[in-house]
Amino acid sequence: MKVLMVCSGGMSSAIVVKAIKEAAEKEGFDLEIKAVGTTEFENELPGHDMGLVAPQVKHQYETLKGIGDRLNIPVELIPPMGYTPIGAPKVLEQIKKTRA
Repeated sequence: MKVLMVCSGGMSSAIVVKAIKEAAEKEGFDLEIKAVGTTEFENELPGHDMGLVAPQVKHQYETLKGIGDRLNIPVELIPPMGYTPIGAPKVLEQIKKTRA
């Protein structure tokens, strides 16, 4: 599954992305995930199975979800408690539910 996470600049999510990848590997879940900034989201989303919106850009959620709706790609907001390395398993479950 290919997931695109969007945050302010694409940099702050690196630790969270790494933790989500590690959680997926532990479970044997095939996951490709990367983070981009809001200005890259629309161009990067095609070819992904879903988009995830980081809490620090939740004020742009409706706009980002609209892009996903237009491309027929689900876009969901990451809960604040999920946006930490410890919360990675929670975000992985969110990803799996979207895939189902």
